[in-house]
Amino acid sequence: MRSRCTCGCGTAYFALDTSEVEPAPTGPRTVVAAEAQLFTEAGECPGEVLVFAQGGYLSWLEVCSWSDDIEVTLAAARRWLQPRS
Repeated sequence: MRSRCTCGCGTAYFALDTSEVEPAPTGPRTVVAAEAQLFTEAGECPGEVLVFAQGGYLSWLEVCSWSDDIEVTLAAARRWLQPRS
């Protein structure tokens, strides 16, 4: 991880050694490489997690909140994405 967003959200920017691997065939643009909706224990969906690729390399992970009622942080997203038993 290179840095985190300073606003307090769960966004994390990656630091990759692009000399070690070839880029994925996405071209120079920015694309959503993966996404997952977040569900709380109560079944509410307060946001989502997005992983972006830029120029063929994973660039950042963003935790998006859809509501002001539930705080969505990187730690909360990790907890909500854990498999339920």
